[in-house]
Amino acid sequence: MRLSTSVLITEAQIRGRVEAMASAIAADTPEGSSLSVLAILDGAFMFCADLVRRLPMPVHIALVPMISVDRGGDPERIVLPADFPIRGRDLLLVEDILDSGKTLDALRIRLARESPARIRLAVLLDKAARRSAKVTADYVGFAVEDRWIVGYGLDWHGLYRNLPYLSHME
Repeated sequence: MRLSTSVLITEAQIRGRVEAMASAIAADTPEGSSLSVLAILDGAFMFCADLVRRLPMPVHIALVPMISVDRGGDPERIVLPADFPIRGRDLLLVEDILDSGKTLDALRIRLARESPARIRLAVLLDKAARRSAKVTADYVGFAVEDRWIVGYGLDWHGLYRNLPYLSHME
């Protein structure tokens, strides 16, 4: 496989969509409350950084490495920082891509046991063609076709996360 020469989603389109998502999240968050944001690494780091910088409320952030369930990951084994507030809090999961949904479904079940006030899900990309679990994101950046997307934090064998736009492998 090689990196396509085409740009699927430009840096400006990403920036505009992230701003719109932050506005929607802010509008859905009660005034005067804080937000606990849990970013799923490695792919969501750029998206999460840009998103939380545009949120007007106080934000607690934790970055949690997690391997997809399809590749042997287990949400039961994630380790949250001891001081990361979940119980009774508004929790926002931030993920780069929602495809099969298995990982996010399992993670939401795991986190629900921590008794948050609610759990919302923000994803940069929604690849519905691969969905096998009943997971719906509350905030979606872009719907994409079933391709291997790279850039803006998403990789192919560790490469291309640094691209400021989204492309694909061909």
